[in-house]
Amino acid sequence: MKVFLTGADGFIGSHLAEELVRSGHQVRALCIYNSIGSHGWLDTIDKDVKANMEIVMGDIRDPYHMAQLAKGQQAIMHLAALIAIPFSYVAPDLYVQTNIQGTLNLLNAARDAGIERFIHTSTSEVYGTAQYVPMDEGHVLQGQSPYSASKIGADMMVKSFYTSFELPTLTIRPFNTYGPRQSARAVIPTIISQLAAGKKEINLGSLTPTRDFTYVTDTAKGFERALHASTGFGEVTNLGVGFEVTIGQTFDIINELMGAGAVATEDPNRIRPANSEVERLFSNNEKAKTVLGWEPEIKGVEGFRAGLAKTIDWFTNPVNLAKYRPDEYTV
Repeated sequence: MKVFLTGADGFIGSHLAEELVRSGHQVRALCIYNSIGSHGWLDTIDKDVKANMEIVMGDIRDPYHMAQLAKGQQAIMHLAALIAIPFSYVAPDLYVQTNIQGTLNLLNAARDAGIERFIHTSTSEVYGTAQYVPMDEGHVLQGQSPYSASKIGADMMVKSFYTSFELPTLTIRPFNTYGPRQSARAVIPTIISQLAAGKKEINLGSLTPTRDFTYVTDTAKGFERALHASTGFGEVTNLGVGFEVTIGQTFDIINELMGAGAVATEDPNRIRPANSEVERLFSNNEKAKTVLGWEPEIKGVEGFRAGLAKTIDWFTNPVNLAKYRPDEYTV
């Protein structure tokens, strides 16, 4: 298919761009405009793969530009967003502008261009702390941070375009994706980069919350499968492993794999406001098996260890590690 992919320069987006090209799709890859012409993580991928993409620069907050870029495409895969939870406490307006208004701009562009399917990226953060586990798509939505509230708004906007205008939408809701190229604001890169820098006291936020970590190539494959789905339109589908682990346990595994002998400490600056912290995430992925024909290849305790080992290998490469600042807390 001819696919317009937003957020292609980001963590998941760059992996998805690769997956789409290797699966035979024609990719128009949107990178955030910047004055130095950087294509983000796409600048680091295989040159032959990148050469098979049409890379464009822009900003989803510009409705006219999005309308132009959507023309001639069959599908829109919308991954562009502001995602850092701590920064959403600082700049909530920007999250509304990007995550809600930006999504609306793309929905309007899709409608005008006659897009055959609009694949939207949600997040497990919209569920908030688990009210029951495993968490299926019917779980209550809780805006426990400005970020999660903005994504709930975007999700509802997408749903409204299905019900109001019959735009063929699918909303994919990934749980906690990890792997090479992830932002330094995420917990796994935070742990690995500090250990790789030789630190013995690792500064983290709360150690007790649980997460359902999904390796990034599994997430990318789930999104690609959405291009082939024949059901699930107007609905949400979780992408998760169905396995939970605490942040403290995650630290222990990485510490062991790296042979670091370090200890984890809770840094007050990294701890979310009490009522904003999501204490537990643990997915039910049965719908993904039915709607997408997808299930994770990397799963369970041993799968998690294997995924972490691959992530460590990437981050500890000096070329990659140089892109991170382990001495600084990235909001």
